[in-house]
Amino acid sequence: MKSKRHLIKGNKVALDKNIHEKEKGTKMGKEKAEKAEKKNIAVAVKNRINPRGRIFEGIVIKKFTKRIVIEFERRIYIRKYERYLKSKTKIHARLPDDMIEEINVGDLIRVQECRPLSKIIHFVVIQKIKDKEEKGK
Repeated sequence: MKSKRHLIKGNKVALDKNIHEKEKGTKMGKEKAEKAEKKNIAVAVKNRINPRGRIFEGIVIKKFTKRIVIEFERRIYIRKYERYLKSKTKIHARLPDDMIEEINVGDLIRVQECRPLSKIIHFVVIQKIKDKEEKGK
């Protein structure tokens, strides 16, 4: 930005003010972004759950106070018979406090792998995809 000041002759004072205002505006935008990022980090530290790894989608079949059980079908290819076998898998997932009211039995949700939270819980709920009523449509 200093190079612009040297290239343009005349009305230097106005140009300096514009440069100063632009720099100030970007600083304010950066400060807001930093505050939002710190807030997100604080929420993540509070929950202390870092999702990483595989992602699955399934239907909620049971709901407990802090966890849910989802079930989804997968197809397994059997080479000998050259056919597919349908298999159902159940996964226990941690239900975050802010999603307790949103998720009910029958909803379609997405879960992602995380560190082991207990003997059976290795996944955390990321988002709700569809309601029970919307699933049939």
